[in-house]
Amino acid sequence: MIKKTLSHYKSLRYDRNFYVQCGIGVIFLVGAMLIDFVANSYTTRHVGMSVNDLILDHIPVLNLDDVFLEGAFIFTGFVLLIMFYRPRGIPFITKTIALFFIIRSFFLVLTHLAPPAHQIHIYAGDIVRKLTSGDDLFFSGHTGFPFLMALMFWHDKWLRYAFLLACLIFASAVLFAHLHYSIDVFSAFFITYGIYHIALRIFKRDHEYFKEEV
Repeated sequence: MIKKTLSHYKSLRYDRNFYVQCGIGVIFLVGAMLIDFVANSYTTRHVGMSVNDLILDHIPVLNLDDVFLEGAFIFTGFVLLIMFYRPRGIPFITKTIALFFIIRSFFLVLTHLAPPAHQIHIYAGDIVRKLTSGDDLFFSGHTGFPFLMALMFWHDKWLRYAFLLACLIFASAVLFAHLHYSIDVFSAFFITYGIYHIALRIFKRDHEYFKEEV
């Protein structure tokens, strides 16, 4: 694996377009995260009331903050590691994740429900509090992001299964901790699927470049 990774970096050493597209992807991602931050702030200021939920009303409340917080950081680290070992995918991955953030931000500001009743209080650090308010419900990023990664690496059986497993773990965690309504979780699969196919169209060249590494 190390030799293969080194060969990828050697082949990209003089590829100016690769570095330009990586830079664009990073800038796009940072901008998308800023938009997400603004959307989070907006939902916090305009939060409404909690509503009933068919599934949450019939399942117990479990303290799964370790999965929600530490699990998310571990998962993000895993994604960064994959990007390091598969550098050709960096432009497409960063741009697609940025698109995910932007479209999710749009949905966040549409409806302003309060978090589900009896939700587990997450003891997050200052950094996490700055990234998310807890009122960013629709749709679930913890569910959508792993599913997005599964779609991007669908050609790799083991990564596909790993990302789908992470998706199911996070989806179960946010439901049992009552951190999301069930519609936030189940809609994430459909919306994320749409986001991925939008990315295939608008980032077509980056995706073709990504496929060259397969």
